Amino acid sequence: MKREDFNSIYERNYRRSFLFAKSYVHDDMVAEDIVAESLVKYWKIASTEGREASEALLLTILKNKALDHLRTKASHESAIADIAELNNRELNIRISTLEACEPKEIFSSEIRLIVRRTLDSLPEQTRQIFEMSRFENKTVKEIASETNLTVKGVEYHITKALKALRTNLKDYLPLFYFLFS
Repeated sequence: MKREDFNSIYERNYRRSFLFAKSYVHDDMVAEDIVAESLVKYWKIASTEGREASEALLLTILKNKALDHLRTKASHESAIADIAELNNRELNIRISTLEACEPKEIFSSEIRLIVRRTLDSLPEQTRQIFEMSRFENKTVKEIASETNLTVKGVEYHITKALKALRTNLKDYLPLFYFLFS
């Protein structure tokens, strides 16, 4: 077929082909692309056979190209929905985890056990001074007067206890600093 033949095929079939494609893809630009590709394919088939191809062939080409586009779009939208669902699930997990976080429970039984064992392993006076400082909230001067020690002596015992706790709670160090600073 000659170039004029393509122009006549284009002029004769473009409008109805465009309306057909647009009725399914709902996008002018996509419909134009489908029609252009379909008409070129239709013209190539008609020119290789050396005869006029049927309009049913053009409709089949249009249908297949529109189906390909819609399937690709459905697959794309499904992937986006899956990603959105995954992101939403992950966000809900973060929200529920944070809601379940109770400051009182942060100092869990495992940490309490380590602290208790560490304090129990300290000399009696060091443990007692540390507990007065951290659990009874007494000042160094108050502890010094109650134990008949100097302020420096009380600070020494507190430092000794903190060092032992730091060593035994090395995996929980950020929490340790928060709780005992």
